[in-house]
Amino acid sequence: MAHVIAVAGKGGVGKTTLTGLLIQYLGEKGKGPVLAVDADANSNLNEVLGVEVDMTLGDVREEIAHAEMAKESPIPSGVSKADYAEFKFNSALVEDDDFDLLVMGRTQGKGCYCYVNGLLQAQLTKYQNNYPYIVVDNEAGMEHISRGVLPSMETAILVSDCSRRGVQAVGRIAKLIEECGMHPKKVGLIVNRAPGGVLNEGTKEEIEKQGLNLLGVVPQNDEVYEYDCEGKPTVQLPDDSPVKAAMREIIDKLEL
Repeated sequence: MAHVIAVAGKGGVGKTTLTGLLIQYLGEKGKGPVLAVDADANSNLNEVLGVEVDMTLGDVREEIAHAEMAKESPIPSGVSKADYAEFKFNSALVEDDDFDLLVMGRTQGKGCYCYVNGLLQAQLTKYQNNYPYIVVDNEAGMEHISRGVLPSMETAILVSDCSRRGVQAVGRIAKLIEECGMHPKKVGLIVNRAPGGVLNEGTKEEIEKQGLNLLGVVPQNDEVYEYDCEGKPTVQLPDDSPVKAAMREIIDKLEL
């Protein structure tokens, strides 16, 4: 069974960048192949990792959910809906050297998706046996995990910027994890984009107030911003990047 690592935080804190570096470092340590799951509707994990995505699981779900309503079903005659769904889900898997990527894609539209979500959940359960690690880039509400579409997690990594409001936001996510009965073995906080890699006293105070376990601090770095502006995958940062160095230290501390 795969070790599921869920990364969550409010938008704009650099969560997806850190998720990509986590996936890359697991591969470098020989812990791959990793199944990367982009479960944030506003996320661009594929751009951070430097791969192209042609089809999302949301696209497949929409197609199958509406197949019976269409005058001409896309499902070939004699092929069951479950078999067709499995074929399409596999087609949405983007394969790379050290990781494979699945993009959840759009949220549900009109109509009933219970059956299709059940097929998706069954397929993801199969994937659990093929990977030592599954890394999920979540939205703040962690919808796919809380609804049981994605497998429950062993490790939850919460990402914030160095503001009090950012820390308060991840404090609410930590409470959501507890309220939904997700029961990860480890829950920790990474503070991203800290000037000079140092937290001020106000931020430290808020972390303690929220009862969060601080895993580490990632420094503010102009090179990350430049890569983003130029459309270059963040995982291509040089090995001596202070951002990469900080993430390596944090991941080693987690003993994954």
